[in-house]
Amino acid sequence: MSQINITPLPLKMDVETKAVLRKVASAHRVLAELKGILTSIPNQTILLETLTLREARESAAIENIISTIDEVYQSNYNTQQFINPAAKEVHQYAQALKKGHDLVKKNDLLTIQHIIKIQETIEQNNAGFRKLPGTKLLNDKTGEIIYTPPQDHETIVSLMKNLESFINDDELSNLDPLVKMAIIHHQFESIHPFYDGNGRTGRIINILYLVQKKLLTLPILYLSNYIIKNKSEYYKLLQSVRHDNNWEPWLLYILNGVEESSLASINIITSIRELMQAYKLMIKQQLPKIYSQDLLNNLFKYPYTKIEYLQKGLDISRSTAIRYLDALISLGILKKKKIGRDNFFLNEALFEILAKK
Repeated sequence: MSQINITPLPLKMDVETKAVLRKVASAHRVLAELKGILTSIPNQTILLETLTLREARESAAIENIISTIDEVYQSNYNTQQFINPAAKEVHQYAQALKKGHDLVKKNDLLTIQHIIKIQETIEQNNAGFRKLPGTKLLNDKTGEIIYTPPQDHETIVSLMKNLESFINDDELSNLDPLVKMAIIHHQFESIHPFYDGNGRTGRIINILYLVQKKLLTLPILYLSNYIIKNKSEYYKLLQSVRHDNNWEPWLLYILNGVEESSLASINIITSIRELMQAYKLMIKQQLPKIYSQDLLNNLFKYPYTKIEYLQKGLDISRSTAIRYLDALISLGILKKKKIGRDNFFLNEALFEILAKK
């Protein structure tokens, strides 16, 4: 298949059809509800730790990097302990998302350099934008070439600079931010600027753009599960825009994904909040001597916790951490599991929420 010339942004056509604007309105309503419910969790870093890993696993699965949810939560990026290589890649994605979030919060911009740092963290290399020709996107099953992105390094850099301007300069386009996000995602995936990690980097850009535009306070909107469920349509619609400039179905697909993913996130966060409140009451009433907000936070930061996580999080001795964990097991909040040489303490109720499709 021949290479398609990519048109710089902004688009020269009006893509906000009546159908698109109707879907924009409903997606914004649910997204605003998600933004509001985020404030109901006292320590929002809990959500960053647990939900970024959930999204990271789904995003990796789109690229056929498969790990179980147990393997992901039994691994730990800070200690560099990973059950297997796939779980390590999942944690690298989560780390890249958090790094990108910090950069956007600090600078209120999403720049080329930020995008490069995100991709570096995902892939653990510093190859940067493609300099050598030969990259082609193939059909996984047939090996057929389905799309050839720009091959020339200067063209890639020029298109990425244009995309950077479109992301950060609102005067270039008065399109709704959710419509812009869908266009940005399509443009980035079509430029395909890196040798590897383009899909995962592009999905992180989606979330960070919503944070940058103040539509979310945390990067907690994860489209990867939606894309997995509708994977063939995702690739078909990407191609339809490239070949026929057929924007409306693509925009409706992404906007529907925002709405569905927001509803799913609302349900998860609501369930986590209710479980936290139930555990808080239970520990306060039955184990008042060990209760603290730090202890509660630790139980929800690590679905699979360990003695050393509790020691570090609460600044307590190993023997005290063991005593706390034994008491929580007796209360039915945790379940001890030996995996290899390691003892894990599973918050089963939280894990069930995170594992639920």
